[in-house]
Amino acid sequence: MEYRQLGASGLQVPVLSFGTATFGGGSEFFKAWGSTQVAEATRMVNLCLDAGVNFFDTADVYSGGMAEEILGKAIEGKRDRLIISTKATFPFGKGPNNQGSSRHHLLRQIEGSLQRLGTDYIDIYHMHGFDGVTPVEETLRTLDDLIQSGKVRYIACSNFSGWHLMKSLAVADKYGWNKYVAHQVYYSLANREFEWELMPLGIDQRVGSIVWSPLAAGRLGGKFRRNQPVPPETRIAQGGSPVPELALREEIFYNTIDALDEVAAETGKTIAQVAINWLLQRPTVSSVIIGARNEEQLKQNLEAVGWNLTTDQVKKLDAASEVPTIYPYWHQQQNLTLNPPPVFY
Repeated sequence: MEYRQLGASGLQVPVLSFGTATFGGGSEFFKAWGSTQVAEATRMVNLCLDAGVNFFDTADVYSGGMAEEILGKAIEGKRDRLIISTKATFPFGKGPNNQGSSRHHLLRQIEGSLQRLGTDYIDIYHMHGFDGVTPVEETLRTLDDLIQSGKVRYIACSNFSGWHLMKSLAVADKYGWNKYVAHQVYYSLANREFEWELMPLGIDQRVGSIVWSPLAAGRLGGKFRRNQPVPPETRIAQGGSPVPELALREEIFYNTIDALDEVAAETGKTIAQVAINWLLQRPTVSSVIIGARNEEQLKQNLEAVGWNLTTDQVKKLDAASEVPTIYPYWHQQQNLTLNPPPVFY
């Protein structure tokens, strides 16, 4: 297993991490992801550790806290070997103060997460989304206090836009508070908008990327084919996709599948393994979160490392998956000497 530095921090993380949104199945939405319980979760944790994956990602809202509880039981006796990431911000319970990144909500949520996980500290604490109501200063001061208290070791954000992240970094710098060292983002061959602004920002500010849904909610898993119906057993058919259908351009998507087929045949790997390996060769990517409904899926996803696509194969996938940019990015691309893009090759 390869390890990489997480942004500007001194923390080394494996290039693959394991996501636990499949744990619990506490709602119809999450049942479409999976319903893994403690016994199988424990086996999955051990499979990951055997492969060198010691980074486990969860969130307070995954099945209403059940995912954290199951992960906590699955890691009993192993905590000192692990990197644990969890998140807050999204609604947890009823009432106007049971959401957001206010001091009130975060202090309540960190205590709940610590209890459910059976630990006294979180390695990486994410703001699951940007709170445009709470002052950024309030959020960052609270997170800095949590680090000072020892309950959190590093802070990160998720699903921020460019100005959300840059403002947060600037405010933290102004007051000498701890900064976000990572940004958990959606990025895949099906959607490459991350490259337009968030990737250049990450390069410039040394913010590591932790990628969620690298297979576009299963679309890049090999079951989706041109002119064929959506497979009924998939998360998308069951209403559990966090990536909306309108985010994809159908013709470009199936051109990408065709290119994945070709590269998979050349490498002797699965389409899913190729799609994950492609991500591991992109700038700023520190770790890619893999999920699995069962142990067999997990074993297959773990095989996405230990080899690399060739430059020509990466270029083939890039060409097939490229979509037209929106303003102001197409305007900036008219003069690449002033706005050099990330270096991919």
